[in-house]
Amino acid sequence: MAQTAAALIIGNEILTGKIQDQNVSYLARELFELGVTLRRVVVCPDEVDVIVRDLDDLRGTHDVVFTSGGIGPTHDDVTLVAVAKALGRKLIRSQEIELMIRRFFGDGTTEGHLRMADVPEGAALVRSGDAPWPTVAVDNVYVFPGVPEIFRMKFPMLKDRLRADAPFVSRAIYTGADEFEIADALGRVAAEHPNVTIGSYLRWREPDYRVKLTFDGRDPDAVERAFTAMRDAIPPDKLVRTE
Repeated sequence: MAQTAAALIIGNEILTGKIQDQNVSYLARELFELGVTLRRVVVCPDEVDVIVRDLDDLRGTHDVVFTSGGIGPTHDDVTLVAVAKALGRKLIRSQEIELMIRRFFGDGTTEGHLRMADVPEGAALVRSGDAPWPTVAVDNVYVFPGVPEIFRMKFPMLKDRLRADAPFVSRAIYTGADEFEIADALGRVAAEHPNVTIGSYLRWREPDYRVKLTFDGRDPDAVERAFTAMRDAIPPDKLVRTE
């Protein structure tokens, strides 16, 4: 099962601020629940050679890569062309997807619509009853649309494929202390528990707490030990709550 993942977000509209990406935060949360670490996110323009370069880098260093965006009937929808080029495969028309498109659009079907049936040769079509359109998977690359509603509709069909053998365990501490007050203790706990990922997140205007500390790992006992060590290092009057 997958252990590490990367995301390649494709689209000039993201880089120019015309559209705000919503898929990365969703993907990160879902992967964490599955025990998969999202280690890199790259945003690139709708340019075939740039997509190929970035995809080659990511797929060679991560178990799975998710692309988001650049799928559709317009001139700038070049993701599948780039994926095929990156993997050294021909771009062929899927008869199955073509039939689905013709059924959906009927007599209004155009060649632009049918371009969405072009997939890298040998691609798998992952489907479920909850999503009307399959997800294209090639080797360790999963190709997703950029539209958040469709992205979220399609992702659940991959959960069984992606789920890690050991899920993550997470604990949290909310404290009224400032970061500089707990920095030494936090550094010591982090050094003493190297197999636990410890995060510190300052909230400037939060009325309830100042800093949230998180403790993540695959070993429940290790996470609990790190969590307990840090909790005990915080003055009782600065401890807001734990999770």
